[in-house]
Amino acid sequence: MGAMPPPEVAVVTVNQAPYTLTSELTGRVTPYRVAEIRPQVSGIIKERLFTEGTDVKAGQPLYQIDPAPYRATLAQAQADLKSAEAQLTAVKAKAARYKELVAIKGVSQQEFDDAVSDLGAREAAVAAGRAAVETARINLDYAKLSSPIDGRVGRSRVTPGALVVAGQDTLLTTVTQLDPIYIDLTQSADAMAALRRQVAAGEATIPEGGKLKVRLILPDGTPYEHEGALDFSDITVDEGTGTVGLRATFPNKHLELLPGMFVRAVVDQGTRADAILVPQQAVIIGPGGAATTMVVGKDDKVEVRPVTAAKAVGDQWVVTKGLAAKDRVIVQGVLKAAPGAPVKPVPYNPAPAAAAAAPAPAH
Repeated sequence: MGAMPPPEVAVVTVNQAPYTLTSELTGRVTPYRVAEIRPQVSGIIKERLFTEGTDVKAGQPLYQIDPAPYRATLAQAQADLKSAEAQLTAVKAKAARYKELVAIKGVSQQEFDDAVSDLGAREAAVAAGRAAVETARINLDYAKLSSPIDGRVGRSRVTPGALVVAGQDTLLTTVTQLDPIYIDLTQSADAMAALRRQVAAGEATIPEGGKLKVRLILPDGTPYEHEGALDFSDITVDEGTGTVGLRATFPNKHLELLPGMFVRAVVDQGTRADAILVPQQAVIIGPGGAATTMVVGKDDKVEVRPVTAAKAVGDQWVVTKGLAAKDRVIVQGVLKAAPGAPVKPVPYNPAPAAAAAAPAPAH
């Protein structure tokens, strides 16, 4: 009898190609900016100038505190300033005359010195008067409380007729900017350190400027239509959880993302220029976690190759070490392949499974 033919095994010929490393992290939606509206002057609320829950613009008035006392204070300060300016004019003229007279001994040196001193005092009084006018004008402006930012105004905590006090702890309302919006994320410090080592070793690259792309998965499992960017990484590690805080910014024109929502974020964390992906069934994970593959080598003989399977992506492994371009990795028929024995390699064809999973054509 003739020798048994070598067993047939299905192989894939691997290639190196750029691959984006990703991490799926949990996150929570937080506002981009929150303005707490508090009074800066005391008085009675005369009017609320907004509708709760609507969008407001920066500078838009929200409350009007009774301005009458502040108008009166401003009028008094303006009158005091005019009086001080009139007195300054008279004293300035007197000092100018005394300067000429003291030169011809028309007045004593003491009288001239007194005139110069009085002039300085009147100039100081005018400066104080101008400051008082400016302060009174600022306080009058503060009687109208305006939004410092664009955003959505919350519910009002006070009603017309309420007495408010400058610097009080109780908020009158809040204005929250929701577009753009932040997503606060956490990532393990170990994973971040591993990525930095890969970048330092040249095994992965990050975009210029360090702005990593982020995609969101909403609570109902649907993907969010807009991409965001990772623009902040904390510099300390939480001792309790061993994680580092990250922050991404997303457009939120239609307000689909609301503060407090929990989401999942897929963060692009760099690109490997020479990544190799192989089907998961081609990688054997041993009891100690060591990964191996079986490769059809020279003379179609089987080699056992230790590999580093860095990350599972769908039905594939990202292999970072142990394989090279053009290696023929056994995907099917592993049990028939003995190390060092010859085999008959044929191309791996997953088409039947894919066809079975594909939807039937419409009629």
